[in-house]
Amino acid sequence: MNRVSSLEKSSQSREDGECVEEEDSVEWKENKMKMLVVGDSFVLVDDFKKAFSTITKTNSVRFIEMNEQEKLVPSTPSEKSIREYLGSPKQLIEELKADQEMECIVVHGAPVTEEVMDAGPKLKLIGCARGGPVNIDIQAATRKDLPVVCSPGKNSDAVADLTIALMIMLSRNLVRAIDHVKRTKIVGADNFEGNQFFGHELGGKTLGLVGYGRVGSKVAKRALAFGMNVLVYDPFLDKSMIESPGISVSDLDSLISNSDYISLHARESKENENLFSEKQFKKMKQSAYFINTARASMVDEKALYDALKTKKIAGAGMDIVRYDSNRPVNPLVELDNAIVMPHIGGATFETTTKGADIVAKQLERYLSGLDLQTVINPEAMLKKKK
Repeated sequence: MNRVSSLEKSSQSREDGECVEEEDSVEWKENKMKMLVVGDSFVLVDDFKKAFSTITKTNSVRFIEMNEQEKLVPSTPSEKSIREYLGSPKQLIEELKADQEMECIVVHGAPVTEEVMDAGPKLKLIGCARGGPVNIDIQAATRKDLPVVCSPGKNSDAVADLTIALMIMLSRNLVRAIDHVKRTKIVGADNFEGNQFFGHELGGKTLGLVGYGRVGSKVAKRALAFGMNVLVYDPFLDKSMIESPGISVSDLDSLISNSDYISLHARESKENENLFSEKQFKKMKQSAYFINTARASMVDEKALYDALKTKKIAGAGMDIVRYDSNRPVNPLVELDNAIVMPHIGGATFETTTKGADIVAKQLERYLSGLDLQTVINPEAMLKKKK
């Protein structure tokens, strides 16, 4: 019987509800299993095939591509409980009904609802190549004693890189400078042409990190390389796990008022909804920049818009914003001192490879009888052990 490693209980230090991972060695043993692996436009079927090359030698694995054109209009409680998915559960249900012997299903963005689980009576395990498997009905999986393994930290380097990139872009007026060249087509005619785009260096400045999980800690490491000082607010981590040369623990108010850059890396939760609103933006330095590469729900965007419009803060870099179908154009996009990205934080080739690899390694452990390390719902396994 497989055992499950314990999960840390931090609700803020882990980005996007990620499960944690512990190290152990894998001793491969043949233990045949039937699996359905579902690729999509983000993690391709080929990505999964490469990651599962060892598994396919001794197991029956069917690879399919998600039909993303087939849209889901949520109607059941389970369908309404999931989000950020690609395609419709109908495709997975048809696949599982066509082969009732499937014991494992692995996805990236495909929606795995209770109805999907019901269609596979012999399912033993669900895999998701994401840090936070929000496209899977975790509660239903737990009720059915189905452990869900995910890919914690797969995009941590990518998001940390983008966070630093946004800081530099804002500080050095890079968007304005690039737009100037594209618009005028004239460059290099004057040695002093850069005087229109004076900016700031990162060295010697203070970066305030709200949340110190996988991404936040990697942003800190990069910031130190630039010669920055780092303040961290994360009430769920012991001080000893954070403080080191150049990095200090702070309360939230002090962090806000003393930072030249503030970057969000907390976990999405009800408690963190609108974590930054009018009150917080008023406490920031007028010269400070605000960065969000975490989740849109943590920011009151109207308050941020007002702070940027009235120049109460210098600028903002956003990898993710709220979408309102009644107002397709987000007002932040129209501000000169805001950089808004189309949620590219985890959009790297390395991220997709890591996501598929992490899930594949967990399945190898399962087939070898070793502990699963990245289970999001350990209760499912604990019930089986009783």
